[in-house]
Amino acid sequence: MNRYTLPALRLLSGGEFRSGEEIARRLGVTRASVSNALKDLGEAGLKVFKVRGRGYRLAEPVAWLDRDQVLSALGPKARLFDLAVLDETESTNTLLMAEAGHGAASGRVIVAEAQTHGRGRLGRPWHSGLGGALTFSLLWRFDQGVGFLSGLSLAVGVALTRALEAQGVTGVALKWPNDVLHDGKKLAGILIELQADMLGPSVAVIGVGLNVKLAKPVRSRIDQAATDLSSAGAGRWDRNTLLAALLLALAEAMQEFAATGFNGFRKEWESRHAYQGKRVRLELPDGGSVEGVVKGASAEGALVLAVGGAERKFLSGEISLRAAR
Repeated sequence: MNRYTLPALRLLSGGEFRSGEEIARRLGVTRASVSNALKDLGEAGLKVFKVRGRGYRLAEPVAWLDRDQVLSALGPKARLFDLAVLDETESTNTLLMAEAGHGAASGRVIVAEAQTHGRGRLGRPWHSGLGGALTFSLLWRFDQGVGFLSGLSLAVGVALTRALEAQGVTGVALKWPNDVLHDGKKLAGILIELQADMLGPSVAVIGVGLNVKLAKPVRSRIDQAATDLSSAGAGRWDRNTLLAALLLALAEAMQEFAATGFNGFRKEWESRHAYQGKRVRLELPDGGSVEGVVKGASAEGALVLAVGGAERKFLSGEISLRAAR
């Protein structure tokens, strides 16, 4: 993707044909630049038709992210957020962490149509197609120290499921410590990065990646079972409205978390955990593993397992949870 790709695609968002000459004129570039901008987009999950004498057309219309539309959907609570909508960035989390170091306030949000180095937990890449995902980061400041923020990713998961259910999505569940599932497949992921002192204050950058519509080329690059909102049977999605709903739910949850910590979310999280009461295997950083039955979560967000007649607690770190064979 080059610098003209998304501006050109936005001109095609309505689904009608536009000539290369018209696109070039509106962007102030050559027709060759337009041709280069709109070729080889299959890997990004888009199909663009090119017909001699008619020009270019998207195979399916795309509603691109628009700052004004998001702010309108937020209504009076738009004042809680300082929103930036970007065509492309390396990583919304990386960019927002840098802004946090320069004093960015609670409610700063960066959302991008494309990330060149999107990241998930454990250093895994996050794959998303153009127009088919929401990838954004929210900054939130807390008076408390880093220890208080234990369990924050679980609380964020609860907030996301609340928002999705309010939008009519059924069958959403959580997987400790940072995945949102639908039908046992990954629908969204959470990556939280902190700048904090032990005694406070602290700042959290909350990264969210949500699959809205996964194109086949994008799905093929994902190394685990994944799904999207379109597959959840909820029809077409307006990503601007959806982003507003997610931000409102997250802001409400962060205010709640500041007052109660994770303990205020604990029972709700357990009721939403896909593996509650089930036998699982934890893969540990040293290469070993532990099997047990999930009893729930501690007040600090640790996973509580019944192992050999005793209860053990595990904090996320580099641990991965799998269903036991």
